[in-house]
Amino acid sequence: MAEAVTLAGHGLRVQIGAVVVCREMDLSLRPGQCWALMGRNGSGKTTLLHTLAGLRAAQGGEIRLEGRPLSAWRRRDVARRLGLLPQDFHDPFPASVLDTALLGRHPWLSLWQWEGPADLARARAALETVGLADFAHRRVDTLSGGERRRLGFATLLTQDPALFLLDEPANHLDLKHRQQLLQVVAELARARGRGVMMSLHDPALAWRFCDHALLLMGDGEVVAGETRAILTADNLSRLYDYPVRCVEMGEERLFTV
Repeated sequence: MAEAVTLAGHGLRVQIGAVVVCREMDLSLRPGQCWALMGRNGSGKTTLLHTLAGLRAAQGGEIRLEGRPLSAWRRRDVARRLGLLPQDFHDPFPASVLDTALLGRHPWLSLWQWEGPADLARARAALETVGLADFAHRRVDTLSGGERRRLGFATLLTQDPALFLLDEPANHLDLKHRQQLLQVVAELARARGRGVMMSLHDPALAWRFCDHALLLMGDGEVVAGETRAILTADNLSRLYDYPVRCVEMGEERLFTV
């Protein structure tokens, strides 16, 4: 039996303005895989994630979700299977932290249905996971940038999709919370069989937490494969147009310039 593919791109071309993000790209993201998406500023990481999520059209090729064209799915059904963590959050209303986390349950509820005890328990568990359980009744507009970032991830955990697309999940986080959140992300793949693709700037984090990597080289070329094979000094020097050296320390690999 063929191994399941959660999200696939076939002959994918993505472009924004004059920037060609990828051309003729084939991608298979399978359950249990954790992908690092890397590239220079302006190379189109956010654009690619939004395209894979169905929020913008590709300029060529096809995206399939669980074997069906992404365009053939209803948006509610997509949201039950795929969740996106954006770079920035805009909170027009002063909701509580708990109410914001509960937004993740909306794809699973009917139009006039209210959240039930199971939904509430899931949201509280997600807040506990990201260290915000004591903030449940705080207003969102009183949170720091890092706390709001963790709440966004908790909302995604409450949504519980099969595929997580994370746009710079470590952004605004201090050392402790960055390590803790990325460990949760890695465990989503390894222990719970979720698919993950997340944009990262630090190759050391990609090495530690991801088993696959997708490098956007900036001219439409992509380099993709297993992290151990892809994150080399040569590839990263080309990726960032700057000399990068790798230093081995046991199972860890450090990257310096």
